[in-house]
Order: sequence, then C-alpha cells, then structure tokens
Amino acid sequence: MNAPELSSYRPRHLAKAVVEALEDTPVVCILGPRQCGKSTLARQCDPKRAYLSLDQREYFELARNDPEGFIDQLPEQVAIDEIQRVPELTLAIKRSVDAKRLPGRFLLTGSANLLQLPRLADSLVGRMECVYLQPFTESEKEGSAGRFIEAWMAGELSTTLPPSSAPAPSDLPDRLVAGGFPDACFRTSRRARRWQAEYVAAIIERDVRDIADVQDATDLSRLLEFTANQTANLLNVSATANALGHTRRTIEKHLGILEKLFLVRQLPAWHSNRNKRLVKTPKIHICDSGLCAMVANLQAGQWNEERSRFGHLLKSFVVQQMIALSAGLDHPPRFYHYRDKDQVEVDLVMETGSKVWGIKVKAAANLKSSDGKGLRRLAESAEDRFQGGIIFYAGEAILPINRQLKLYAVPISKLWEL
Repeated sequence: MNAPELSSYRPRHLAKAVVEALEDTPVVCILGPRQCGKSTLARQCDPKRAYLSLDQREYFELARNDPEGFIDQLPEQVAIDEIQRVPELTLAIKRSVDAKRLPGRFLLTGSANLLQLPRLADSLVGRMECVYLQPFTESEKEGSAGRFIEAWMAGELSTTLPPSSAPAPSDLPDRLVAGGFPDACFRTSRRARRWQAEYVAAIIERDVRDIADVQDATDLSRLLEFTANQTANLLNVSATANALGHTRRTIEKHLGILEKLFLVRQLPAWHSNRNKRLVKTPKIHICDSGLCAMVANLQAGQWNEERSRFGHLLKSFVVQQMIALSAGLDHPPRFYHYRDKDQVEVDLVMETGSKVWGIKVKAAANLKSSDGKGLRRLAESAEDRFQGGIIFYAGEAILPINRQLKLYAVPISKLWEL
C-alpha cells in the first residue's frame, strides 16, 4: 500500500476522544480497518510520543520472540501500530501497566477487532479504552463538523424549500464508488479502483493469517464477492453456504473473520418485547461503499441502469456514515434494522436508552406516500419511545412527512453539509 498523499490528510472527528482517553486511561487502542488513518491519527494526537510499527520485521521478530523484554525496553509513553500481529504483547503490556499504572502509557492501533479475538479480549480489561475509527466520513472529506446526528436528536432540522432553479447534477454516485479510504477517495476513479482491488487482495492474503487459521483465502474472497452483491439484505447463511458450496458452519466462521477485519458488519434486528411479529434476522453490510462497489463491479456511470443495486449500496453507505458520525458522541446510540412479517422495513434504527429513532433510505429524488410506512410501523411498535424518523432521499429540500410523529424527508447530502 502506498502512503496517503498530503492532500488526503483531514482532521478526524475522533481526535478529541483519543486525546481525552489518553488523559485518564493507561492503554488506548484505536481500532479500525487497515489504511483508514489510524497511524496518522495516533501521530496527530500525540506527535512527541515514540512510535513503532509491528509491520516492520525487526520489531515484529523482537516482540514475538520476547514480548516482556520488548515491552520493558520501550519508553514510558509509546505508540505501537498493528498490535494484533503479536497478540502475546497484550499480556506483557498488562504486566507493565499493573506495575506502573499511569494514564496514556500505551497508544495502540489494531486492524482487527481485539475485543472479538479470544487471545486478546481479556488481557487488558479495565486498563484499556477502545476507539473505533472508520474510513473518512463525507463530512470529514468536506471539512465540516459532522454534527448531523446531534442536530437531528436536538430537533434542529428545519424545513427548507426546494431551489427555484434546476437542481445541480448529483455527485452521489461518485461518492458511493469512492468510499472513505484516504488512499482511494482522493484519486481518480480509475486509480481508486486499482487501489481498492489491491487493498482487498492484501487483506485477504496477509491479515487473515494474523487472526485465523484459514486453509484457502480464495474462499474468503468468494464470500466477500457474494456478500457485496447482497449488501443491505437479510443475512441468509444457509443460502450463502449452498451458493458457495460450503457448510453453514464454515460460512459463519468466515463471516466472523471478515467482521473482525472490519470488511463487513452484521446489523442486528430491532425488536420490542411486545411485538412478536418482527423478523429477528440480522442484515449484512459491506462497511465501505467504495470497496463494495469495486467487488460488485459497480461504476458511477451505471447509476440509472443499475438503480436497484445502487439502492442497496446507498443503504450500506448511510449505515456506515451514521455509525461513523456517532462514534464521537458521549453516548453513542446502538444501531439496528427493523423488519416485520409483512416485509415492512426501516433501514436503520437508532436506540439511546429508552429513545428510538428510525431511518429509511431511497435512491430516488421524488417521494411517495408509501415511503413512510416502515417508520409509522416502527413508531407503533416503539410507542412513546419513538422520537422521530427520517427518509433520506436524493432531493434537495427538507420536507415534513408527518409532523405528529416528527417524520421528515431529508436530502442525503445533509449528512455532510450540516
């Protein structure tokens, strides 16, 4: 992978959370996919801190052969990149922290979810705070504050009128296929696609071996391709196993690996104890829309002819944006999807404490009376917990749909314009 160019550097919304964690926690770990900007963020948050990467062979060999001796020789405050490559280090870090418990001693980064790795999950309990960094959000690309969720929850969205002149051509298809990885989203579309293809190949061929025993990485590549063409759909493990010629157990194992590497996510179903007619199956999403478009072979110029496939890609894009925007909140919401036995859906449900919000996503620029059906069903199920809902669409005006339920149609572009 090439290093990102200077033009790709952007302030990250999570920088404040990392700095605050270093002030009172012995071990802080920035977790996220490779090449999403973890190392850059670590250096920006504490430029004077000693820094080393376990991708460098000399450090990797020293750490693997003598974990405790390796940690003992490090400065009191140090950043260690790609900690998942030598899981034995976490026990050595635990011992060092217990001997000298000071805030900000270790700043780690990891390209696999440490909390899902059995060898690492328990090592630093009570000593470590994890901060999850996603690829660039669209608001980070634009240099905006990324306050959409806060503004919505605070009731700050106000109705706007559509422009009197003809709308400008939408750049939404280009944003979807670019994705958020710094090395891809600031290149030309042809060069970005080349980088995305090499990125996926490198992750499958190299990083999988750090976290799992997989005989043939080709199986993971085929599963990722199948999933990219099913993104934003209900997860059907049996159908996936039949299509790829594997057992259900193998597919579940391989999906777990892709999740640990932040390539896919399972979005659980929201349900109320009072409503037994809700579907409990999770939905599957490719985390980055650019990688999804590359693997599924979707080009921005196919926006009209492949509208159905782009519609699913757009849903995964909005899910990713909302989850990333929520990461810096003091009390991040939990995220779900809603679907009932009548196949009425809400693409994203946010829940904070006893409060519930819903989001529906559509690729069209026009609205129909049926578009709010899923949000109304969610409101009925959540009852007085329901706080409001949004229909994200490709239009240009914020429009009221149901003032009593606080339902609004909101342009997708508001995710990065607010």
